[in-house]
Amino acid sequence: MSTSVKRVYCYLAEFESASALYKAAQKVRDAGFSKWDCYTPYPMHGLDAAMGLKRSILPYFVFFGGVTGLLTAFLLAYVTQVGIYPTVVQGKPANIFTVPAFFPIMFELTVLFSGFTALFACLGLCQLPRWNHPLFASRQAHRITDDGFFIAIEARDPKFSKEGTKGFLGGIGGDNIELVEDDGK
Repeated sequence: MSTSVKRVYCYLAEFESASALYKAAQKVRDAGFSKWDCYTPYPMHGLDAAMGLKRSILPYFVFFGGVTGLLTAFLLAYVTQVGIYPTVVQGKPANIFTVPAFFPIMFELTVLFSGFTALFACLGLCQLPRWNHPLFASRQAHRITDDGFFIAIEARDPKFSKEGTKGFLGGIGGDNIELVEDDGK
């Protein structure tokens, strides 16, 4: 017989509307919490600013992925068509001045490498795939995608305390405050 040890994951608080959630997010940000998130049934314009989130680094990954694709295509085309097996078509030279003939493959590999970089960098930055999230154990989790507006403050936040965080969420307008535990599955 094994007993699973549950540890506190977060406090989950519901807010009555999108505007109430927006104002509460500003208060959580101003209180200095760093490990927390908002959950809404639809995207909310300006919520990332209210949460104090910085711009994503994903565009930098995609840019360098695209540059890698461009350089790969250029080297592949140049080395094979000029260096290893010079292809002379209708008397045109096989040298660096034939680069315009390489544009289609350079464009295609730039887009291909950018797309794959965007996919895998996004998965990595979002820490996916994650088969089970502790928030799924909440009684209210099914409402996140339906009609609920929630803030979750995680226990790994340095400012988290069991009573203090619950009181804080209640003080900024949170209802149905629930302690969510992670059973480690």
